[in-house]
Amino acid sequence: MARQRPNVFWMEKLGATVVPVTDGSRTLKDAINEAFRDWVTSMDNTHYVLGTVCGPHPFPEMVAWFQSIIGTEAHKQILAQHGGMPARVYACVGGGSNAMGIFQGFLDESDVELIGVEAGGKGLDTDQHASRMVGDRAAAGVAQGYKTMFLQDDDGQMLDTHSIAAGLDYVGISPILSDLGEKGRVRFEAATDDEVLEALTLTMRTEGIIPALESSHAFVQAFKEAPSMSRDEAIIINMSGRGDKDIFTIAHAFDDPSWKEFIIARADSYR
Repeated sequence: MARQRPNVFWMEKLGATVVPVTDGSRTLKDAINEAFRDWVTSMDNTHYVLGTVCGPHPFPEMVAWFQSIIGTEAHKQILAQHGGMPARVYACVGGGSNAMGIFQGFLDESDVELIGVEAGGKGLDTDQHASRMVGDRAAAGVAQGYKTMFLQDDDGQMLDTHSIAAGLDYVGISPILSDLGEKGRVRFEAATDDEVLEALTLTMRTEGIIPALESSHAFVQAFKEAPSMSRDEAIIINMSGRGDKDIFTIAHAFDDPSWKEFIIARADSYR
């Protein structure tokens, strides 16, 4: 809630009651756990809704279908603008909703490579990341009503995660994306926090576009690979959101003193 204060502000102004979660690592995993606990005791007058392609059936398929409009529109637009299919489509991957959205428009195009970029955090050689399909900290498991790849220890206990992007700071991945990764249809990579800030800065200064920190993960991998591609090849980078919501986190990362004081004070208010 501290990192995503602009989103929380608008949710509250639109009439929502936003409840902070103080258990565990206080990230998405813990919020989902608390939502489940509340739901099972109040099913008569509440409903569980998850905005990503995770959770028990039918939620992954429902959200994937809702998000598929992104891929459908991208498929039409690339044909109109480029005259053919892109060589590669890049998307960041937390739970996987935006990736599933864009990928579904190209799943049947066998010549289009699909690349999902996870949160490399402080590095895959540390315990501060949220990469499930890249690295060696994840294993198949069952939690929160579904089976997929989770960051877990040998006893099946979920590990803490880290990402500069709140939307990628999750312990699991969509079972649909996990399956596509195992089948080789989606290639997974990881981007570190430092790489994300560099890609965000480059995109802002050269294009005048401010991608969200989540989306900037996809930009990192695209920027790495584009120089080795042909000028005739097109790529799509899915920008899942704008960086406005991340202004406090970004300012903090760049050591802006006024915003650093704000976010620390805001974080303390949620403890």
